[in-house]
Formats: sequence, structure tokens, C-alpha cells
Amino acid sequence: MSLAAARHWVFDMDGTLTRAVHDFDAIKRALEIPLNEDILGHLAALPADVAAAKHAWLMEHERELAVNAVAAPGAVELVRSLHARGCRLGILTRNAYELAWVTLEAIGVADCFEQADVIGRDEAAPKPDPAGLLLLAAAWQVSPAELVMVGDYRFDLECARAAGARSVLVNLAENPWPELTDHFALDCAALQRAL
Repeated sequence: MSLAAARHWVFDMDGTLTRAVHDFDAIKRALEIPLNEDILGHLAALPADVAAAKHAWLMEHERELAVNAVAAPGAVELVRSLHARGCRLGILTRNAYELAWVTLEAIGVADCFEQADVIGRDEAAPKPDPAGLLLLAAAWQVSPAELVMVGDYRFDLECARAAGARSVLVNLAENPWPELTDHFALDCAALQRAL
């Protein structure tokens, strides 16, 4: 099946549909997480009371970013175009579910997504784990091979590969992970033109 014929699209949020604004190194310093470790993985390994306090700080920090989110170039037009075609659209983010909705509303595309089709870090194991994509495939009653995962980082690509879905990398000047990427577009506008 060609990419243009795909009917089931799943998007990463931050850095894919929105301009990337997370300063992950600053977040790690604020939460006393080694710079070479994954934030969510580190927090998951902490004692519950310590993890809860750090998760609370992270939620408030991310809430401010979500409220002020700005759409990535071409993202709104791509989402609206796919929605108008009758495609099923989902979100798979390492952010919290409620903040995903704040972000979608901030960039003006919340009406293009069903609530059940937004998967955050508490609804499924975070990417690169394929659990979120597999949940969406099951909910939509399609094979994972019918899904297209659009993202801006290797976790998105690894997630797609592990689920058996197709991957699209966007919003980078070049592709540092060609072995994981099925399609590459400079941004969402270029992806829409390719469709």
C-alpha cells in the first residue's frame, strides 16, 4: 500500500505536530536525572514517593509548554487534510494524556481526534515500546501494518518498527536513522505534498 493510500495515521506530539521546545537536559538537571538517562525510565525506577514528587514537577513544567504550544510548519494543514479524507487519526506521546489535549487545543486540531485515540505515557508503556500503537491497531480493528507512525525522533521510528507499522520521520534537516525510517520528509508540509 502506498503512503498516500494509508487510512490510519498516528502522530507523535512534541516536535512533530508542534515546534520542539522541550529542553530535556534542563528538565533532567531540575529533576536530578543523569543526562545520559531517559527521563521516564529513570522516574519509573524511583521509590513511589520520590517519583510522585518529580512527576508532579514534570506535569506542571509540561503544562506550561502545552498551553503555549505552536504548530510545526504544515502540521495543522496535514492533520486537517487527512481528517477531511476520512482517515483515522491518533496521537501517541510520551507526554501525559491531559496535556496532549491541551496541546491539540492550543494548535487548533483537537476536533480531528477522538478522545480514545490519544495515548499518553499513562495509557501504554512509553515509546519506543510498541504498546500504544498496538492498542490503536486493536481499537481500530486493523493490522499494525496498516498504521503510519509520524514522528521526529528515533523512539517514534523504533516504536513503529517493533509494532510492524510504517514510519515517517519529519522536522529534521537530514535523517540520522535511515535504517529505521520508511519515509522521510523535511516537515509536515513536505509530507502533505508527497501525499
